[in-house]
Amino acid sequence: FKPVFLGTVHPRSELARQRRVVNSQKCVRAGGKHNDLEDVGRDTYHHTFFEMLGNWSFGDYFKEEACSMAWELLTEVYEIPRDRLYVTYFGGDSSLGLSPDEECRDVWLRLGVPASHVLPFPLKDNFWEMGDIGPCGPCTEIHYDHVGGGRNAAALVNQGSPDVVEIWNLVFMQYSRELEGNLLPLPQHHVDTGMGLERLVTVLQNKRSNYDTDLFTPILDAIHKGCGGPRYQGLVGDADVGRVNMAYRVVADHVRTLCVCITDGIYPGLSGAELVLRRILRRAVRFCSEVLHAPPGLLASLVPTVVEVLGDAYPELTKNVDQIMDIINENEVAFLSSLERGRRIIERTVQQMEPSTNFPVEVAWSLYGNLGFPLDLIDLMLEEKGISLDSAAFNELALEDAKRKAGGPQAGQPEDRNTCLDVHSLAQLRSNNVPATDDSPKYAYTLGQHGQYEFSPCQATVLMLYRDQSLQKEVGAGQRCGVILDRTNFYAEQGGQASDQGYMIRLGQQDILFPVESVHLCGGYVVHEVAALETLRAGDQVQLFVDEAQRLACMTNHTATHLLNFALRHVLGDNAEQRGSHVTAEQLRFDFDTKGPVTVEQLQQVEQVVQDAIKRNEVVHMAEVPLTLARRVQGLRAVGEGYPDPVRIVSLGVPVESVLARDSEAAMQTSVELCCGTHLLQTGAMEDLAIIGERQLVKGISRVTAVTGAQAKQAREVGQCLAMEVDSVSLRMKQGSTSIPEMQNLSKEVGQLTKVVASTAMPQWQRKELQTILKALQRTANTAVKKLEMQQAEEKAQSLLAKHCNQPVIIDTIPADSLSILMKVVNQLCDKSPGTSVLLLSPQVSGEVLCACQVSKNCLPVFSAADWAVAVCTQMEGKAGGSPVVAKGSGNAKGMQGALTTALEFAQSKL
Repeated sequence: FKPVFLGTVHPRSELARQRRVVNSQKCVRAGGKHNDLEDVGRDTYHHTFFEMLGNWSFGDYFKEEACSMAWELLTEVYEIPRDRLYVTYFGGDSSLGLSPDEECRDVWLRLGVPASHVLPFPLKDNFWEMGDIGPCGPCTEIHYDHVGGGRNAAALVNQGSPDVVEIWNLVFMQYSRELEGNLLPLPQHHVDTGMGLERLVTVLQNKRSNYDTDLFTPILDAIHKGCGGPRYQGLVGDADVGRVNMAYRVVADHVRTLCVCITDGIYPGLSGAELVLRRILRRAVRFCSEVLHAPPGLLASLVPTVVEVLGDAYPELTKNVDQIMDIINENEVAFLSSLERGRRIIERTVQQMEPSTNFPVEVAWSLYGNLGFPLDLIDLMLEEKGISLDSAAFNELALEDAKRKAGGPQAGQPEDRNTCLDVHSLAQLRSNNVPATDDSPKYAYTLGQHGQYEFSPCQATVLMLYRDQSLQKEVGAGQRCGVILDRTNFYAEQGGQASDQGYMIRLGQQDILFPVESVHLCGGYVVHEVAALETLRAGDQVQLFVDEAQRLACMTNHTATHLLNFALRHVLGDNAEQRGSHVTAEQLRFDFDTKGPVTVEQLQQVEQVVQDAIKRNEVVHMAEVPLTLARRVQGLRAVGEGYPDPVRIVSLGVPVESVLARDSEAAMQTSVELCCGTHLLQTGAMEDLAIIGERQLVKGISRVTAVTGAQAKQAREVGQCLAMEVDSVSLRMKQGSTSIPEMQNLSKEVGQLTKVVASTAMPQWQRKELQTILKALQRTANTAVKKLEMQQAEEKAQSLLAKHCNQPVIIDTIPADSLSILMKVVNQLCDKSPGTSVLLLSPQVSGEVLCACQVSKNCLPVFSAADWAVAVCTQMEGKAGGSPVVAKGSGNAKGMQGALTTALEFAQSKL
């Protein structure tokens, strides 16, 4: 309903016609402005997921009717005793120049609420805002006293008492909060009310806690069954010893949230809503394992019970039980293993710390950011060890990270101040009877006789200009502004398709172009973002020129997206539901539900289905039809709800009238979608489609990227070239080689090819095939190098043994291609002659000298390999390191003779 409050709703859509609405909506409140996550479980009336019952008025009724309907429902229909209800109203705010909402107070008094039950409260309690900017207004809340008995509980309202709880909030949207922080009256007044079903059920079932109602008791019983231990007793605070009751509430609440979110396609992940859900899941897992001592898998085992409670109201839950359980289990296993890793990292870091210092804040941040390790758990584990974390420094890192992530353009920044009409300007346009833009000319194009697209010219009148959030009749040279015309052939960004670009010229002034950089649709008005090179005025006559190449590329890619959607469902089955798409002139992107990664064979089949349709050069049929008719089509693909009425249907190969015929199954056999985008008139112009990327965004949702036409052809050619290079390496690998450097070069070549294959635009099925081959080749090369090195080491060890026959110390120089070979020679010598200690040097072409040594176990602890290597390499101005048994290092050839002498003297001094 946000577009209704902001005035941006399309005037022809169903939503724009609604005046009064009642609904029940699923709400999750665990991140952002309204955040209850840490309260959940501590008390008996906060939840992460709850069901909100709402009455809405869009510019229809206001305070009088809203209050009286609420009062009638609660006291007459539900028969809640009036003396237990208290109402609050906004008491005003002098700093904002807002007076108390006496109108609302008087409505309640007229309805018979005693004055002692009508209470004023400040901005914090009784002024509701959607976000930092946007529609807002005073609200009135209805609170219920669970104790009753004739007492006056006015003093407990809004004091966090579990006995006196808000059950219904009625918001009167009458202002909009501007970017500068000031409030302006909204052109239309709205009502938005919300009553928590869980709190209402508590009252109606005569309970004291939401968790005692039949929305929760079956889940709490299932938890008890799953973990044994004491039953749920409803205790809070100090009375709840060991936080067992809190754990019951946390787990019962969180598992409902997980079921509802996963069903609606939000999965635990790494950013945004997905990250919030991951935190909820991990909080529940911790309470299960640490407080309830439940076996792993308890959380997922509760899913069938949740579905039993909520499934009647939300049937979509019943379809997904196994999937919900799998996702919860997988995430639980991953979390428990990262907890284990985190514990080990903390142990190791603490051992290496200087005494009486703070725990390194970078380590804590990486535990929190990378492993998702909860902050309070880090604190707790450090506390047990008597160590603290510098939380100020930690918060600084968190702030920097938030700033970095928020680096993108923020809502309301200059870029959309000229294109996105604000609520006041929209109201002004309507009250001045400025008509909505006629943008039907964007569909005015035909196929010429040689198959080229011909776009009809379009002439228009400037009706109004928009700059810095205000409407203007004139904008001076050198300024950017939004231009509103009576008609346009420019496509405004919507339905996932990028907006057109191009330019306009004033009639009679051919030599001055006004570039159009982007185009947006706002409340029925099309706003063209223009750089005014000369003064522009309302009333100017202009000629519009769309960038035809860019438009044609978007049309091609949009039709390709429809074909791809159809092909994916055809190959993967109907559960490959669309989740979103984005079409630009360069490429197309398509997100859909999936059971797992798409295989090489499936990718090839999808491309084949699309290519067959391209070869058939099918006609793309488009027609506007009433929304009610369109919704009856079997197998119709539609995303979201904000379609205008009438709506456009795009059907590939089958005329729209055939699709609309009763009992027609045409939409099951071809692509039929509701779509406002611009499309090709025949599929042949697409020439080709190549899927060049496929990855899982989160578990259960895949994203494919594809290109068409010449770009698809190029991707295939590149793929062919890379396949030939991989074949060539493969062949050389099969021939084998006895030279270590040759094998190492082959191994390097495979590594470089792997990088190129991963990052180049080519068909994804081919990328996957080549990656599998390259992985095997890399293994083969590495094994071959190791084998050759072992053989070489074996031979060198044999000849050295013969030369130094059974001496207690062998010190020598030998040629070796690498430090790993040198080390292997040393190891082999010591294996063959266990009582011998060995140090070998190997001069390299580069002037470097490699050093490796091993000390016989009989000589420990007096003789240490690490000390031996350090003494020798220091002599050559180099470095070394290792353990008492084996060590290695390197130095400079200039010091080699001295190093050999040092090696012998060091060994003699220790033996």
